[in-house]
Amino acid sequence: MNIQRESLRDAYGEELARLGESDRDLVVLDSDLSSSTKTALFGRKFPDRFFNMGISEQSMVATSAGLALSGKRVFASTFAVFLMRAYEQLRQSICYNNVNAKFVVTHAGITVGEDGATHQIVEDIGIMSGLPNMSVVVPTDSVETKSVIRYLHDNTNTPFYVRLSREKFPVLNEPDYEFMTGKSTVFREGSDMTIIACGGMVSLSLEAAEILKTKGIDARVINMPSIKPIDRKAILKAAGETGRIVTAEEHSIYNGLGSRVAEITSESYPVPVSRIGMHDTFGKSGKGWELFDYFHMGVSDIARISEELFREESKYETVS
Repeated sequence: MNIQRESLRDAYGEELARLGESDRDLVVLDSDLSSSTKTALFGRKFPDRFFNMGISEQSMVATSAGLALSGKRVFASTFAVFLMRAYEQLRQSICYNNVNAKFVVTHAGITVGEDGATHQIVEDIGIMSGLPNMSVVVPTDSVETKSVIRYLHDNTNTPFYVRLSREKFPVLNEPDYEFMTGKSTVFREGSDMTIIACGGMVSLSLEAAEILKTKGIDARVINMPSIKPIDRKAILKAAGETGRIVTAEEHSIYNGLGSRVAEITSESYPVPVSRIGMHDTFGKSGKGWELFDYFHMGVSDIARISEELFREESKYETVS
């Protein structure tokens, strides 16, 4: 596995600035965090199309709606937890009108680290997925992040929520990778069970799969960046071919990737599903990578929970 690590935030800022060179209708908004979200890269190149809205997320969202309805292609950014302050504006101004505005948030999940529980939002995927017309994407690396931004700019005209991390994550995708909404990627084939992950949990799941291999368990690993719409076909294929699914996300197990997978399998192809993520709790101040282990979401935990699911179901298969 490629151990090179790159910033998803940097990738976002770089791609945004590149797109701005050829698209004069592209405008970018930020809520006073442009140096952290990396929208400052766009702002320095195109100051006449960059708007710092200050610490006023509601105004940023409402202004995004107005600009989009005026024919502009809008990207707006802040920290994930702060965008939740503007839920009403997202619902009424953005999603109700189904406007062409993209909200690319950073510092999501527990890898915010030392900033602690108040900044470590773990419920945002569920909140955003519940909004009609809103699509939700969680890229796993810098390559996928750039591809997502290009795809949203070139091929979509509806609201999107893109969730990025603070930390640098391993580069897993090939340089020519192309994102498509509603599609997943199989990073590792396997026949005994499937681990479906998103964001930074994909690299951890690949490491866990190698541990499982030493124990005679062949695990498939799927990167599922598009949470809404989700790749239903890939989920059902995995259920049918491997019989067991583990989900892994840097998010609450409620109303996130795990819930979506459980819903789909229960409706169409029931198989055992174990969900790895935050269990109805807030985060905690600490080093981002150490918090994965603290909350039982690290490599060893993914391997352990996957093995437990495999052994338990194998036992019942033997009895029957």
